[in-house]
Amino acid sequence: MFSTVLVANRGEIAVRVIRTLRRLGIRSVAVHSDADREAPHVTAADVAVRIGPAAAASSYLSIEAIVAAARNAGAEAVHPGYGFLSENTAFAAACEAAGLVFIGPPAMAIDAMGDKIRAKQTVAKAGVPVVPGSEGVGLSDAELTAAVTGIGYPVLLKPSAGGGGKGMREVHRAEDLAAAIASARREARGSFGDDTLLVERLVTTPRHIEIQVLADRHGNVTHLGERECSLQRRHQKIVEEAPSPLLSDEQRQAMGAAACDAARACGYVGAGTVEFIVAGDRPDHWYFMEMNTRLQVEHPVTEEVYGVDLVEAQLRVAAGEVAPWPASPAPRGHAIEVRVYAEDPAAGFLPTGGRILALREPTGVRVDSGVTEGGVVGSDYDPMLSKIISYGADRAEALHRLDAALAGTVLLGLGTNIGFLRALLADPDVRAGNLDTGLVGRRLDTLTGQDLPSDVLGAAVGLALLDLEPATPALADPFDIPGGWRLGDRAWTTRRIGAAGYEPVVIRYRGRAADAEISIDGGPAVRIATRADGRHTQDGVTRTYAYARDAAGVLWIGRDGRAWALHDHEALDASADGAAGAGGPILSPMPGTVTVVAVSEGDRVTAGQTVAVVEAMKMEHALTAPVDGTVTELRARAGASVAKDAVLLVIEAD
Repeated sequence: MFSTVLVANRGEIAVRVIRTLRRLGIRSVAVHSDADREAPHVTAADVAVRIGPAAAASSYLSIEAIVAAARNAGAEAVHPGYGFLSENTAFAAACEAAGLVFIGPPAMAIDAMGDKIRAKQTVAKAGVPVVPGSEGVGLSDAELTAAVTGIGYPVLLKPSAGGGGKGMREVHRAEDLAAAIASARREARGSFGDDTLLVERLVTTPRHIEIQVLADRHGNVTHLGERECSLQRRHQKIVEEAPSPLLSDEQRQAMGAAACDAARACGYVGAGTVEFIVAGDRPDHWYFMEMNTRLQVEHPVTEEVYGVDLVEAQLRVAAGEVAPWPASPAPRGHAIEVRVYAEDPAAGFLPTGGRILALREPTGVRVDSGVTEGGVVGSDYDPMLSKIISYGADRAEALHRLDAALAGTVLLGLGTNIGFLRALLADPDVRAGNLDTGLVGRRLDTLTGQDLPSDVLGAAVGLALLDLEPATPALADPFDIPGGWRLGDRAWTTRRIGAAGYEPVVIRYRGRAADAEISIDGGPAVRIATRADGRHTQDGVTRTYAYARDAAGVLWIGRDGRAWALHDHEALDASADGAAGAGGPILSPMPGTVTVVAVSEGDRVTAGQTVAVVEAMKMEHALTAPVDGTVTELRARAGASVAKDAVLLVIEAD
């Protein structure tokens, strides 16, 4: 076994790999960019080495910097985690050339499976069913169009290099194909440095099921059952579970055998995942999609069900051990994982960011986390913050424990999908196991369309009153409270309170935090009482809230896994009025990088026309003109970093 291993990654997967290294008594070496110098994976490791600035291209994607760090730290092996360089043939080869053991498959297997076109050809020769689609490598736009004509709509455009849903586009009409190809190529080029595309028939009511395989250096191959990953947004998984509620034992065995055949076909070594797409209405119709030649984000559910540490298995395989896995692996119980992202589900899952003001992670379940209270979530890396994994004797118990864990999670300071995940897990079809990859998209309005709770508004008022009270002893009249009201005459104060994603609400209030009255949007007055520990009573019901204020004075309140950012809306109105007078600004919806500027100053535009594209955390968002008009001011430039709500350009309406 190795004595020192470098982890060529960051975030929760780096922390998770270091945890196994520590248990095995192996010295761990972390690498970090300037943005991550205080990150949890850095403090968790025995040694940490700086490898470059915040930009991933100059740090976590720099083969030279990582290999140099490994050699300087005395590492014998490198664990790539997932993402970044984990499926990079050149990186695996560079490690070998430097005398380092790459904890993953040989470069030839990464090469064979990393290109989706070659991967399909390779496994098809081994008798594994594949989705009907385009043939050949490096197809031009015209050749892709011709292939679509032969396949018939609907189709799915996919980058040949890379995965994770980046650059994938569903196309249902011929008139949308050209724009979809251009967009898919652009995102693929930005994510993987390769804009090669393929096209496949789009399987309707698809379910995404994958098989975990393990292979040693001596020709032994086994599998550890399946994971269902059908709950996705933007073609990226957000909920995964094992086993699948869809498959029968016969189907499970057939897919497992096919996955092992696929692994043998490419000379695979280590832990890998063979992904299949299954017709939800015809489970016997399943097709190979791709093979991920690395550890998967969702590997914990397999570990919980099979009792196997997959990172340890990777290490032992890389060290040359023979079949370092249970002789007769058998599943027990059920496990479900959710991914916690810095994103706004109600805004189409656009990335968010900011400083984590308060963090309380749940107990009684497994949490793989890469963040800490006080840390800053920026736009340089993937928006996934952590994973919460529950285990139960059956699926119903696992779901119940997971919902309770999400309800007890507190993360304030930036928008997350925690509340959305609770709503998704409560969906009747999800609870019944009736899943498909389009479910989230179809239910999005229902899952995100929740009202701003009146008790949260009341708690905000009570907490604001608490902020005022320490100043009262210095006042000439002890009953005067800043804000225009007096306890003596019970005068009312009126404010408009805003929260991201909601219309502003008019609130009238009077009294002290310990005993006040509020009226919301002209409704009847109700009594509230608020304490500094977050306990708030409203209309006879008491709840406990987490709360914090950010540097801009925004009040963050959390309960039951949800969080709200509340602010004085009058100030925002004044700012918006000033911007509107400038002629209609187009604002960046998220912190990120401008990748496309499609107009010039003085250009005429029509409503709905794309004017710019902003990319953040590997997610692309096209901005369109809201009205017909003229571009009177252009501030955006391709390649520039922008903050959320930064003015990119101004359009003067006709």
